[in-house]
Amino acid sequence: MPAPHRIAILVYDGVTLLDVAGPAEVFKEATRLGAAYETVLVSPTGADVTSNLGIRVAVDGAVSSTPFDTFLVAGSDIYPRTPVPADLADAARKPAPAAGRIASVCTGAFVLAAAGLLDGKRATTHWQVTHELAARCPTCQVDPDAIYVRDGNTYTSAGVTAGIDLALALVEEDHGPDLARAVARSLVVYMQRAGGQSQFSAPLQGPPPRSPTLRTITDLVTANPRAAHSLGDLAKHLNVSTRQLSRLFHDELATTPARYVENIRFDMARALLDQGHTATQAATMAGFPSYESMRRVFARELKITPTAYQRRFSTTRRPTPA
Repeated sequence: MPAPHRIAILVYDGVTLLDVAGPAEVFKEATRLGAAYETVLVSPTGADVTSNLGIRVAVDGAVSSTPFDTFLVAGSDIYPRTPVPADLADAARKPAPAAGRIASVCTGAFVLAAAGLLDGKRATTHWQVTHELAARCPTCQVDPDAIYVRDGNTYTSAGVTAGIDLALALVEEDHGPDLARAVARSLVVYMQRAGGQSQFSAPLQGPPPRSPTLRTITDLVTANPRAAHSLGDLAKHLNVSTRQLSRLFHDELATTPARYVENIRFDMARALLDQGHTATQAATMAGFPSYESMRRVFARELKITPTAYQRRFSTTRRPTPA
């Protein structure tokens, strides 16, 4: 029998329990189906920890420089809000040089960043805190929409359940797609979910314009997205040139008037779909010229169709057979 692939998951007080259990379940199921994974839990001092749910998590020992094939850092909702303690960053840094690959689940990326393990790399984390990760790790290239990102031997994943996506990807890397597919089927999860994590985010809510002039226009569009709102019409409303209005949008909102109108309509369409309106109704009520124009925006922003978005997020109840 080949030596098992050794995986260490770093846990600590406040760790998100699902960030630990999700990947561990994938590796356990892969082993049942023929792989050979050995998963251990380690903490900075070797002491047991308390998860975010208040459940005690027993660990196998302290972090050490013992070589692991995969070293994975689970996330917590604590460290996007506060700095990562030095001892936790050290605990992530210690086994990294000898690890075959380094990974994080959700906000575990903040621990990797504090340890200097994301410097100069592409990375992702939960969509709500990607901007914070980019601020803390200015040399990182943070992808706000990826479910998971690989850069060399470093892997980062998006929020919570994306740790399962990442673990499946690691199983596929080790043993091929057939085993990964069998694990996904056994756990009743997608082997590869469609679209990025933008589909799970709240509607776009950018900062308001600084100038009262531009705020007049954004309020006008938000109040009535169904109106025509051509560049000429908006400029005429303010009695300014189209060039000046475009410059205001660029300088204050980093977008164009047309894209701003489109984004407001997109937000409204998502809300209408959430309320149960059909895709065609949502397109009309949100002010899109046609369903096809709305579909193109959904494909660009969420990488799924409006109908697929509605199926995923309108209800958890399955249809009742007739």
